[in-house]
Amino acid sequence: MKQLLYFVFFILSLNAFSQVEKVEPPNWWVGFEDSSLQLMVYGDNIGKATPAIDYNGVSIEKVSKADSPNYLFIDLKISKEAKPGNFDLIFEMPDGSKETYDYELEARSKPAEDYVGFDNSDAIYLITPDRFANGDSSNDTDESLNEKSIDRNDDYARHGGDIRGIIDHLDYIDEMGFTALWSSPLLINDMKSGSYHGYAMTDFYKVDPRFGTLEEYKELAEKAEERGIKLIMDQVANHAGVEHWWMEDLPFSDWVNYQEQYENGEKIPHSNHQRTANMDLYASKVDKNRLSQGWFVDTMPDLNQRNPYMAKYLIQNNIWWIETLGLGGIRQDTYPYPDKAFMSDWAGAIMTEYPNFNIVGEEWSNNPLLIRYWQDGVDNGYDSNLRSTMDFAMQSKIVEGLNEAEGWEKGLHQLYAGLSNDFVYASPENIMIFPDNHDMSRIFTQLKEDIPNTKMALSYLLVLPRIPQIYYGTEILMENTAKPGDHGLIRTEFPGGWEDSEANAFTREGLSEDQKDMQSFLKTILNYRKNSDAIQNGKTIHFAPENQVYLISRISENEKVVLILNKNEKSIELDLERFQELGLEGSSMKNLISGEKIQWDDSLQIPERGPYLFSTKIN
Repeated sequence: MKQLLYFVFFILSLNAFSQVEKVEPPNWWVGFEDSSLQLMVYGDNIGKATPAIDYNGVSIEKVSKADSPNYLFIDLKISKEAKPGNFDLIFEMPDGSKETYDYELEARSKPAEDYVGFDNSDAIYLITPDRFANGDSSNDTDESLNEKSIDRNDDYARHGGDIRGIIDHLDYIDEMGFTALWSSPLLINDMKSGSYHGYAMTDFYKVDPRFGTLEEYKELAEKAEERGIKLIMDQVANHAGVEHWWMEDLPFSDWVNYQEQYENGEKIPHSNHQRTANMDLYASKVDKNRLSQGWFVDTMPDLNQRNPYMAKYLIQNNIWWIETLGLGGIRQDTYPYPDKAFMSDWAGAIMTEYPNFNIVGEEWSNNPLLIRYWQDGVDNGYDSNLRSTMDFAMQSKIVEGLNEAEGWEKGLHQLYAGLSNDFVYASPENIMIFPDNHDMSRIFTQLKEDIPNTKMALSYLLVLPRIPQIYYGTEILMENTAKPGDHGLIRTEFPGGWEDSEANAFTREGLSEDQKDMQSFLKTILNYRKNSDAIQNGKTIHFAPENQVYLISRISENEKVVLILNKNEKSIELDLERFQELGLEGSSMKNLISGEKIQWDDSLQIPERGPYLFSTKIN
């Protein structure tokens, strides 16, 4: 009987200590510049509790209740005297009952300055993980989630790619010459459909189990670092998924934009997508508000970063992931859509903690002035704290110029004129250039499946003073020509990522000769670029296109690189006198693609349409 009473008491004790369901961030570190930490505590009626801490160097500065009784926000100060270790968060309820929650402060794994972000010495490989490689078929489905199946015949369903698949093929990524890896989001998207892409997060601290575990994510980061590959995390400050756990019990009445309409089941205004409202001197308040507060779609609640608790939550979450994974960069989705003041604070907070880090923001605009606006160092009345932006403007010029016939201000002149816009940027070399990405048609499709034009586009952007990003499959001419612009088809499975793949791009088995040739072409340039001081740091000189030929050069003290883009169908003899200022006369040079050695004298024979890449480093 006595043992039974002890058992009952034990069970009751367990039930009594179940008040707290979540504490976020789930852990923290000592030694940050910012000594503050705000804990969001969630649990039944936890808002009625009085918290206490007894740990040297950690003190409670403020306790805030939310509109919902099930939240409590605790502002801590972590002094320089605080040591790594565990401490008790004690919650006392009005009836005198107490609950203890174990919280951990960790030691940082490396100094802040050792978090080195991607830069223009890197080449980034962008992956949609669900479509890259299925390394663990046991996690393909999860019966506890809303979307319970995979369907590889459906371009908008899950296909089973995962973190293990990326880990398994890090050698391929490394050997291709990539030095950074950007994966679209790997956090949980417990949505009812279309959850494969990752941009509708339903828990900002949880890896999607269909991609793997947090431990596997850490393993990916560690094994990438062993190969000198920086891991870039795709993060979303603008919105969440409608199935996010907090949507059933929002902490404040203004946690998400248009919250009242959502809670009343009313139609929710969508963003007007007028991104120019951010910098337009004449923009109306209604346009500004609809841009930043309107939802993308009904299934993606727009987060209200003007709420100070939401702002702190997002900043801390992103720092938590940097520290947890040892990240080499962040790509921030839909950069112009969140609150503009918050985005400055967000980037500033991260760059203060990690001075050598890097963040790239997505501003999808073909106007260089809009891209310029968001880059740090530009005197325009807005301090963005953002080092890198995306060069959609130059990307569109490359495609337009290669597709159209030569003419006055047409053809290759589009590339020349596009690059001349660099005078507006604070640091052109910190801007990210790309032939395509996960949201736009494949470059091979954009260039009408023209191989010489595709080679010209890739070689050109890889020698520019930029940070280049290549989407998985570009190296083997993946296309979506049957459905231009279709996201599902753009994110096609990578050959060899599944056991039943008809071809294998990792081993080259089953690839066509054109695919093998393009893969080798890109691999050669990428691996050369890794060690090219001229491409990474050199001066840029380009010459206005003439006779369907455009020449651009990168020059450093010990190396000169020349790229010639030729749109002539037949062999031509290029007069080199015009390029005398490059100081190449009499130089021996190597064709980096063919391996052929040439002498730079009076003229140069260019055999056919395509790119010709030469270097003075001939060994």
